[in-house]
Amino acid sequence: MSASPDGAAPRGRLPILFIMATVTIDSMGIGLILPVLPDLILEIEGGTLAGAALWGGVLATSFAVMQFLCGPLLGALSDRFGRRPVLLVSLGVMALDYLVMAVAGTIWLLLAARIVGGITAATQATATAFLSDISAPQEKAARFGLVGASFGLGFVLGPLFGGLLGEMGTRAPFYAAAALSGLNLLLGLAVLPETVTAATRRPFRWGAANPLGAVRRIGRLAGAWRLMTVFFLNQVAFYVYPATWAYFTQARFGWEPGLTGVSLGVFGLSIAAVQGGLIRVVQPRLGERRMVGAGLALSVGAFTALALVPSGAVVMALIPFAALGAIAPPALKSIMAQAARADEQGTLQGVLTSVNAVAVILAPLLMTSTFAAFTHPGAPVAFPGAAFLLAALLVAAALAVFARRAPAVA
Repeated sequence: MSASPDGAAPRGRLPILFIMATVTIDSMGIGLILPVLPDLILEIEGGTLAGAALWGGVLATSFAVMQFLCGPLLGALSDRFGRRPVLLVSLGVMALDYLVMAVAGTIWLLLAARIVGGITAATQATATAFLSDISAPQEKAARFGLVGASFGLGFVLGPLFGGLLGEMGTRAPFYAAAALSGLNLLLGLAVLPETVTAATRRPFRWGAANPLGAVRRIGRLAGAWRLMTVFFLNQVAFYVYPATWAYFTQARFGWEPGLTGVSLGVFGLSIAAVQGGLIRVVQPRLGERRMVGAGLALSVGAFTALALVPSGAVVMALIPFAALGAIAPPALKSIMAQAARADEQGTLQGVLTSVNAVAVILAPLLMTSTFAAFTHPGAPVAFPGAAFLLAALLVAAALAVFARRAPAVA
């Protein structure tokens, strides 16, 4: 292995593969349990499917809230104690947490386990900070794209394996998730180096470990507030897919769950291809600023087209085009990472994790209520694509904010 750009950390394929596996497993862990969650809640709690759906919403929201609260905390801890211990301890706790969910006999134990799961899933910030540590400035966007590609891969594999394992019982996906986390922990113990050195280690301060304090600290970076606003608007718009896709395609085209699952799988694979491969080709030619502008503009076009699309066949053809907008988030992260000091990388990525978590909390409420407003029997206009048009407007606003003034480090 060779030295990192700042001389602090070794570089090589195995640590990067471990980071990608960690993010993939984080993403899979969410989707892996979704197919069995309604039946598991009914098994534990009894009642009706509607009641199970309400509990499912509570579990999902608690998970996202803990990501919001703990993203900066884990990022700050990794700036102080190192990326390696934070990642490895989190993986160990994650494995145990899935085992608890596998044997949970009450809804309250299941809720407690999802709260702990939200904390451990916040390690994506530390994983991204690790990649920032070992990457030269011109490599950051492509390396951050690997994180997005890994998330997209987990987005595809999670529900697929969850559905297959669910045939073996409602607990089987949890045991599988625990095994994956445990195996990845063993890989990390073997290959993951430490990238925080005495020169880049920063004292732990509670003021930088809570979301508000961390946001204020990162907000001092040149152009940070503008870029965080762009990132937030884009993420809220992106979550129109998991929030409304199944409802939209059923209402508009009468799709069955199987076809909806296939379309989401194609979208996840397209995201992985864009962020894991295409971004490496585009970044040297465009640079980060043009990548952000191009990605946002492509997303505006894709969301608008999806809102107005005339047939299901056209939707399937549009999915790879819609994924092209995924070049924007890694480029945004790269711009901000280059503005932050070496001892602030964990805090920065923790802040972005919290911003994303807020988008995860707000987007389903915003997008599903918009869909419902234009599809219920008394709606003044029947327009199933309304949520996608709203997403287009949000990204257009993000593009306007981004274009108003160039960030100092672009």
